[in-house]
Amino acid sequence: MKRPRRRIRKLRLLLLILVLGVLGTTALALGLVAAIASQVPALDPSAHHQQVNGYIYAGDGHTILSVLRGSEARVIVPSSQISPQMKQAIVAIEDKRFYEHRGIDVHGMARALWADLTSHGLVQGGSTITQQFVKNTMVANERSIARKLKEAALAWQLEQRWSKDRILTAYLNTIYFGNGAYGIQQAALTYFGKRAADLTLPEAALLAGIPEDPSLYDPVVNPRDAKARRNLVLLEMLDQHDILPSDYRAAIRAPLPKPQDVHLPGTQGPSPYFVNYVKQQLVDRYGASRVFGGGLKVKTTIDLRLQKLGHAAIDSTLTNPDGPTAALVAIDPRTGAVLTMIGGANYHKSQFNLAVQGERQPGSSFKPFVLATALSQGISPATMLTSKPQVISLGDKDWYVHNYEGAYLGPINITTATIESDNTVYAQLTRIVGPANIVKTAHRLGITSPLQNYFAIGLGAEAVNPLEMARAYGAFANGGLRIDGRLTGNRPVAIASVNGVPNSPQPQRVLSPETDAYVNQILQGVVTSGTGRRAALPDRPVAGKTGTTENFGDAWFVGYTPQLVTAVWVGYPDRYVPMLHEYHGKAVAGGTFPAEIWKKFMTGALKLLDDQPETFPAPPLLFQSPRRVVYRDNQIELDNGYCRNTSEIVYFGSAGPARRANCKKNEVEVPRVVGMTLAEAKARLLQQPLLASVVYKPAAPRQRVDIVVDQFPSTGGLSSWSKVTLVMAKPLHGVVPAVVGLDLRAARARLRKAKLGVQVGGLVDGKQGRVLAQAPLPGVAAAPGMAVVVQLGRG
Repeated sequence: MKRPRRRIRKLRLLLLILVLGVLGTTALALGLVAAIASQVPALDPSAHHQQVNGYIYAGDGHTILSVLRGSEARVIVPSSQISPQMKQAIVAIEDKRFYEHRGIDVHGMARALWADLTSHGLVQGGSTITQQFVKNTMVANERSIARKLKEAALAWQLEQRWSKDRILTAYLNTIYFGNGAYGIQQAALTYFGKRAADLTLPEAALLAGIPEDPSLYDPVVNPRDAKARRNLVLLEMLDQHDILPSDYRAAIRAPLPKPQDVHLPGTQGPSPYFVNYVKQQLVDRYGASRVFGGGLKVKTTIDLRLQKLGHAAIDSTLTNPDGPTAALVAIDPRTGAVLTMIGGANYHKSQFNLAVQGERQPGSSFKPFVLATALSQGISPATMLTSKPQVISLGDKDWYVHNYEGAYLGPINITTATIESDNTVYAQLTRIVGPANIVKTAHRLGITSPLQNYFAIGLGAEAVNPLEMARAYGAFANGGLRIDGRLTGNRPVAIASVNGVPNSPQPQRVLSPETDAYVNQILQGVVTSGTGRRAALPDRPVAGKTGTTENFGDAWFVGYTPQLVTAVWVGYPDRYVPMLHEYHGKAVAGGTFPAEIWKKFMTGALKLLDDQPETFPAPPLLFQSPRRVVYRDNQIELDNGYCRNTSEIVYFGSAGPARRANCKKNEVEVPRVVGMTLAEAKARLLQQPLLASVVYKPAAPRQRVDIVVDQFPSTGGLSSWSKVTLVMAKPLHGVVPAVVGLDLRAARARLRKAKLGVQVGGLVDGKQGRVLAQAPLPGVAAAPGMAVVVQLGRG
């Protein structure tokens, strides 16, 4: 009687567990559905936080040069503003059963799940447009079955709440179409310069084919693949009766967009080289996240009228499309404002900015920095130096300097040497003022490129770019004041304001007014009577300097008036090519094409800016006195009356070196004789004339004992017939004897007598049994027990 009761209790318990399980499962399912459903509102692209576009304006304050978009350039449009053919095209190629399923294509999902199981979790295909939209909007992009299931659940919930048209519109507003375009509106503008509502059939088909692989089907980079993909879309539309055969035949013949026309609207406006430079300045100061999509309103300094003049000046001068090109930068020296920047002939073909990135040797256009350094040290331009081939000792080597075309003028002052661009005089001046001081001067004036303090810097051997050359010369034009920006610091002032905050000019004194006035006076002579005559303007004074590098690979003219400074570089942009015949059959020098371009541009620019002729301040009349100096111990020192190879330098007032040289009476230079034999060293010293005093130090094993190993003093000067101490190595255990030519027994006996061992290193071709080579060589210091390796002839 007790057993049935127990069975009833068990059945009740099982029933209770089953009911609780069903209720729990139902609650869990409802909870999951509710959780998934709660995510649906977040799928609406119009509800997402949108980055705010910023703008870069020209100097006029209203012309837009560029739009500073965020990482995803997207504009949300309603369904009514999307071409119906665009909707048909995307459905035909990506989800032809879109209007039949409820967010999940069961057949496609089955195929995808089977692929997952057979490929260890790698998901393939099967996604509907609804699922793709969900994935792009919310779900992490890992490739897994869990992701696919979550997509399916969200897609099913979305289809319960949104219409098909709303889902398709949202999808088209979010997918990536390549070339920086997110969403159909930006894609239509980027590829065709029109709204999404105005897309034609072939245009819609091209765009519909891109999202599958934006890189592969990019019509700019891969036009053949893009066209094939477009035609496939059209074929699918034809098969699904979206278009007629006649529409299909006409559409497949339509051309693709031209590569130069494909770009985000507003990203490639006027002055693209300048715009890229401004963007870099902004990123350096504010960071990329704030610059792109942060809503900055940036007014720049560029004058588009002058920009056109610059292009016209270059195009009318350099008429050979296969010849050299030019870069041009113009700056207002009073405000530091960059008014013109031409960094190349065609931005679409090359984004390399010759005005900023094109660092080339400036040649003689760098000499004004040497001149400014000399004047700052109190050296008068009346100083006379000799124009002739120079051999300048740099200690361990000599520097040979010559003038182009072998023209030498004999004794000339610094003014004439600048006007005539004399290399040999400027090489001497570089040694007098010191290369390191020239580097400091150039950097103070505005050169930001790294410069090495080699002696060749005085002749323009260190690479710079046109922008920094224009800015540095701007300090000459502005009375010795370099202009920085309040926001951008010690950089060219290309930005006028950011969000209304002015990048106001901040003058920095880098040269004294007196020094600057002398620089301007001398550089005016370059234009009136020197190498820059082709740059002369008829109505006003001009100062400037030409520059030509070796073999005519680069040609420069940098010149200025008090109101405008312009730097022009001419050359081949992508390689070093000697321009030996490009100027009407002659070589291109700084005074040819660059000076002519400069003159054409400046003539129009000064007229357009309504800048009336102005003169430069005259330099003051300062007391000058000559002093005899000598280059000694890597610096200039006053002659103490005994120095040789001295120069007479004219200094302003009391300027000049304070240290007096310690030259000896009848001083001669101490030659380096280390490495010579003792006889050779004594003979060389006698040529000066100097005497030798010999001392010895213990020789190290294997050290040569027949040559000088050290000397005191090693360099410098001594009075004639003074003694130079020569150090020789003295062997403490004799030297290694010569055994080459002996047989092995005789060689072993000779080496044993010198307390040395012998080791046969191998056999070589030669007389059998004879020693043909030994190591170490005979005559070097020996050591007890040292083994001499010999090689014997094999016969």
